[in-house]
Amino acid sequence: QVQLVESGGGLVQAGGSLRLSCAASGAIFSDNAMGWFRQAPGKERDFVASISRSGVVTDYAVSVKGRFTISRDSAKNTVDLQMNSLKPEDTAVYYCATSIAGYNLTPVRVQDYEHWGQGTQVTVSS
Repeated sequence: QVQLVESGGGLVQAGGSLRLSCAASGAIFSDNAMGWFRQAPGKERDFVASISRSGVVTDYAVSVKGRFTISRDSAKNTVDLQMNSLKPEDTAVYYCATSIAGYNLTPVRVQDYEHWGQGTQVTVSS
């Protein structure tokens, strides 16, 4: 059974940084593209970033491009999201997810992902 556990969320002031990490188990890590999504209260779950199975290709939502960086460590079975220059509108619960995708594909839709973590809260104060 696939299990994803996020960590690293918290409260930070605007302009600050946080690094989220997602540890995966129960699946062959290299068989999955990985993604980060976020959901604010009363809103839909939105795409943030994804990284291909190869680790070479990444994709970002327009709202976070240039501020967030996704990376994966196949030796540790982890995927990280480095978040810099945080804004109050980045406040949300952040989820990592796995997708059986082509080797260099970076899925961006919620429905493309099969397994999800429980989420970690990120709060950015103004």
